[in-house]
Formats: sequence, structure tokens, C-alpha cells
Amino acid sequence: MKAAAAQSLQIEIAPEAAVSALLIHPPQARACYVFAHGAGAGMAHASMATIAAGLADRGIATLRYQFPYMEKASKRPDSPAVAHGAVRAAVREAARCCPKLPLIAGGKSFGGRMTSQAQAIDALPGVRGLAFLGFPLHPAGKPASDRAKHLGEIRIPMLFLQGTRDALAELDLLEPVVKHLGKLARLHLVKEADHSFHVLTRSGRNDREVMAEVLDAFAAWTDNIIAG
Repeated sequence: MKAAAAQSLQIEIAPEAAVSALLIHPPQARACYVFAHGAGAGMAHASMATIAAGLADRGIATLRYQFPYMEKASKRPDSPAVAHGAVRAAVREAARCCPKLPLIAGGKSFGGRMTSQAQAIDALPGVRGLAFLGFPLHPAGKPASDRAKHLGEIRIPMLFLQGTRDALAELDLLEPVVKHLGKLARLHLVKEADHSFHVLTRSGRNDREVMAEVLDAFAAWTDNIIAG
């Protein structure tokens, strides 16, 4: 299948301040994912591009965008308030670009957590669900569940796509968090995958097969959200 082309955009996040974005809107798209990047790599990273292309193949548009610190090529992530502002601006832009599509928001690691925090503080207009590609429950080697406290304030469906070898989300902590969220939350575990959905050769699968599983699960969950 021919890859859908990405359209470059600028999103105003404050007076005289804007960040870059990439929109992929495949023909007959049935939803749009407002897709935030992780802490260490921006929207154009190969993994982000692979996910966006795979979702396009599955009929889901994506709006990838930079957080301000990444736009400035800084290694220090933005404060939560600044990051939340970028999330809100991206959601507004997605609604403008895809006015007839249901919106899903979230992202990889840091981007997913900033999106969930923004949603917990004040619901993101038009967003029907949140999807996390590796929710960072805790720093590597420092298991805790404090980062999940705000999730209880969210009143829309959530999808957690997590590798069973994810060093930023030990399963004995993550599974009770998701269970406590009740019917609003679904956990899809990807066997033998790490935080970036890489698998070891001994797993018997390769990264391409694992990513297909992740994206198929995302698309099926999105269809359920659309169906209500």
C-alpha cells in the first residue's frame, strides 16, 4: 500500500510561539490520533513515523507534534504546564484539520503521560479516548505507582499498550493500576516487548510483527470507541 503523505503544519501554542506538526490524513479515515512524542525523540523519529504510517494503513489519521523543548532542540523536557498547553493546542488543531473525525489523544511514554495529565485537569474538547504507547509508570529501576494517581480523574476510555519487559512499568504495579480504573481502562500486553516495543531474537518474533500487533490492537480499540 502506498504510504500516505505527511502534511507539515505549525501549531500556535501561545502568542508568538508555535511548534511544528505533521498530519497524515488517509482517505476514508475514521478517527484521528493526536500523537505526542516521548521525552528523548521528536515527532520525526523513525518509530513515530512507523506508527503513524501503520495507523494510516488502518484508516486512522494522526497529528504528530513537537513539544516546545524539542522544537528548540533542548534535552530538558518542558514543565507540565507548558507540555499540557501544547497538548491542548494540538487537540484544537486536530479538530480544525479533521472536523468530522472522532479524536483519540495520547502518545509514546512522556507524551502519553502529559496528555493524560492534561485530560485529568480539564477534559480535552472532543477527545473520545486516550491511548498510551508505553505508559511510563515510573523511572527505570525505581518502581512506584505515584505517576498513576491522576488517572483516576479521567472519565473517558484508556488503552494501555505495554511490553511485558517494559522497565518503566513493572507489571506487578501496572496491572493493579489498570484494574483499579475499572471498565474505562484496557491493558494490552505485548509479550517479550520492552518500552520501545523491541523484542529479543529468542522471542521468536521480530519488531515488525510486534508493531503490527500493537497497531491492530489500537485500531480494534478505536473502533469500539467510535461505536460507543
